[in-house]
Amino acid sequence: MGKLLVVSHPEVVVEPETPVTEWGLSEIGRARAGTFAQSQTMSCVTDIWSSTEQKASETAAILAKPLGLVAKSDPGLGENDRSTTGFLPPSIFESAADTFFGAPNSSFRGWETAHAAQLRIVRTVLSIVKNHNGKDLAIVTHGAVGTLLWCHLAAKEIDRRFDQPGQGHFWRADIKTLQPEFGWRPIA
Repeated sequence: MGKLLVVSHPEVVVEPETPVTEWGLSEIGRARAGTFAQSQTMSCVTDIWSSTEQKASETAAILAKPLGLVAKSDPGLGENDRSTTGFLPPSIFESAADTFFGAPNSSFRGWETAHAAQLRIVRTVLSIVKNHNGKDLAIVTHGAVGTLLWCHLAAKEIDRRFDQPGQGHFWRADIKTLQPEFGWRPIA
């Protein structure tokens, strides 16, 4: 039976003057993605999709290479739109993320709301799965929207307690029922 793997990109190079969507993977992030690419978990994947953000597309390319695949991309898999604030220092970002998850219908300083981001990621993933061959499928995305997708498929309220504990994690679901089998686990 096929599996859906939802993977968040690993560590990035933080460049405060560069749009977050253009940040690339760090050496550690590339190494962790390379380790996951060689794992048993990835061994039966027949298709890989990613967000169009650089860190996700780089991760997808690393995961696709040993399988002889070319990753496809869809902007609907992108992280919640935070372009109104740009880079936020970690302490401010963590507080903003708490607000994002804690008030899903409200926007933090112009950010896309959690409910809007959840509707987008769910719609995009359902469309990809509908047109997939039923075998293992990997979707490389981001922590917040990956969590929002998990909450929807697990029939849980949006809550940050389901969020990944750091960058570079994955969760798995049955490809037919889309029921998550477990929450976020480290890729390496």
